[in-house]
Amino acid sequence: MPSHLSADRPAAQPPGRGSVDALISQARRLKGDMDAVRRDTPSDGSDPQERWQRALYDLALTQLDDLDTHLAQLREGPPPVPAAPATPAAESVPPAPGGSLLSRVGSAEWNLLTDEASWSGELYQILGRDAATPPLTLDELPSLVHDEDRPRLTAMVTDCLVDAKPIDGEFRVVRPGGAVRTVHMMGEPVLGADGSTAAMWAVLRDVSELRRSQRALSETRDSLQRQRHRAQTEHRLAVELQEAVLPPWRGSLRLPHQGPQTLDLAAHHLPSAIGSLIGADWYDALELPGGETLLSVGDLTGQGVAVASGMATLLGAVRGMAMAGTEPGQLMSWLNQLLDATVQPALGSAVCCRYRPETRTLVWAQAGHPAPLLFRGGTGCRLRSPNGVLLGATTGAAYDQAEVTLETGDLLLLHTDALVSGNSGTDPVNRLLDLAPRFDAAETAQDCVRMVVEEFGATGREHDACVLIARVTS
Repeated sequence: MPSHLSADRPAAQPPGRGSVDALISQARRLKGDMDAVRRDTPSDGSDPQERWQRALYDLALTQLDDLDTHLAQLREGPPPVPAAPATPAAESVPPAPGGSLLSRVGSAEWNLLTDEASWSGELYQILGRDAATPPLTLDELPSLVHDEDRPRLTAMVTDCLVDAKPIDGEFRVVRPGGAVRTVHMMGEPVLGADGSTAAMWAVLRDVSELRRSQRALSETRDSLQRQRHRAQTEHRLAVELQEAVLPPWRGSLRLPHQGPQTLDLAAHHLPSAIGSLIGADWYDALELPGGETLLSVGDLTGQGVAVASGMATLLGAVRGMAMAGTEPGQLMSWLNQLLDATVQPALGSAVCCRYRPETRTLVWAQAGHPAPLLFRGGTGCRLRSPNGVLLGATTGAAYDQAEVTLETGDLLLLHTDALVSGNSGTDPVNRLLDLAPRFDAAETAQDCVRMVVEEFGATGREHDACVLIARVTS
């Protein structure tokens, strides 16, 4: 093939063989390392981020494969143009293993003075042409190009021949049988002695697989961005729903509002160490008709908007049934039926207490939940739990209830399981009970809550937690 350099430019000297061999070795080592990392990266195709990583690895390997083959061609020099076809039609020649660029890069030159064309054997394979047929002229070349891309090819060739602009663009070719391939074409005009364009040379590369990898990368990146946006939106909604459902009071509260205030209350919600996970833990204190007080804490399994919505439904039901006078044991039974009938199955735990100030009686029931802790005179103990299984675990479950008489100065602590889970020790609740002397010296329920937060708030818990403290003042 005649030189593709313009007549007014000297030919560049080829690089030394040793330096090219060194570059080839580096490229192959990098490709091997990249392939090893790709194999060690697990992916079952279900996670958008893993699919994006996989697509990026595939694209990088494709480009490293191209680099390796380009360097090999640079070392060996330009391939000779075959004088006669040595094989049957190119369409029957299988591609090189692994999609080597030796079967995906070809060259051509078109002599404008003689209207002759010269193609390399690789170009015949790229375009799916029989190597026994003569190469197509520039006027015939568009017949192989996809209808939508013909104007682009015509514009590139015209700019090259008329304005001496280099060619650098892509178009699709339709091979015999209808297969469509994407070809990247780079070329320059070859100037004659008088400065006019005498010929045009070009290197054509089949970039179909590269573009496929890039599209896969783009699609997985877009999918990952959509998932992140959806997760951010769901997180915001879950936070807003949680804040709307939890009691509007913050800090301390004294109940009942009418008459002697017999309970000093304080509560706190401790978020998980993973800020993106919004759970469904709740606490509640509600004045009931007749001066009684409802105290409850609980949680649902899972995180996110759906679980926060389920918590809102459950807490609303607790409040409504308690206002209607339902006793804690019966209330738990109906909560179990409610959760059992939901479309999205879930498990929940809860403890519900009804405090009667006239007799200082606490009536309570639980559903698979830690029992309240009672602190009196500088010591603490767990109340003995009545029978009760997790909400949603058994259809038609019955729940017992228990009663305990409190005294002035007693402190009752209700908490969700995540408050102490993950802490060291055979019985983490003992750490709460060990706070009894400090609770006894505290002036308010809010001071006691601060002690609990100082003790347990810094732990790297996986789930949200709640604590509710009620102190009998009279």
